[in-house]
Formats: sequence, C-alpha cells, structure tokens
Amino acid sequence: MTYIETIEKRSTSRKLAPNYRVLLHNDDFNSMEHVVQVLVTTIPNMSETSAISVMMEAHKNEMALVIVCNQEHAEHYCDVLKSHGLRSTIEPAE
Repeated sequence: MTYIETIEKRSTSRKLAPNYRVLLHNDDFNSMEHVVQVLVTTIPNMSETSAISVMMEAHKNEMALVIVCNQEHAEHYCDVLKSHGLRSTIEPAE
C-alpha cells in the first residue's frame, strides 16, 4: 500500500506595522534657530532647508509634519524633540 502525504502550505501574509506621523507644534518659547538646529540633529537626513520649512509651517499653521515612520522611531523622535524643549506629538498616519 502507498501513502501519499499532502503538505498544506499556509499563506502567510505579513501585516506591516502602521506608520506614525511625528508632529511639531508651534510655541512662543524657542527661537527659530534652535528649532531648526534640533530638527537637523534629530531627524535622519533632514537638511537645514527642510528643517526651516518644517519650522515655518509650524510657525504659520500651529503644527507641521516632521517625519512619517514606524511607531518605535516616531516615539523616539518625539521624545528627543521634547527633551530639547520643543512641543511634539505623534499620531497614526493611516
């Protein structure tokens, strides 16, 4: 008698972790130069030009998008911005 073995292959789809937005909020305490310097030194690959744009957007609109990344990195960047006296929050990017 011959046995036939059937191997079931389950489809495994990886669910990607949701991304988060790191937001910078306007404040009346920090100088524009300080905000730009913190952004350039905190956010990977952020140029001074991009940092100025983010700072100006926050200044004009009360809030600006800094970066979109995974939750762990978003929490880290938010914490570092806060540790330099900036107002920052994260939210799901959807």
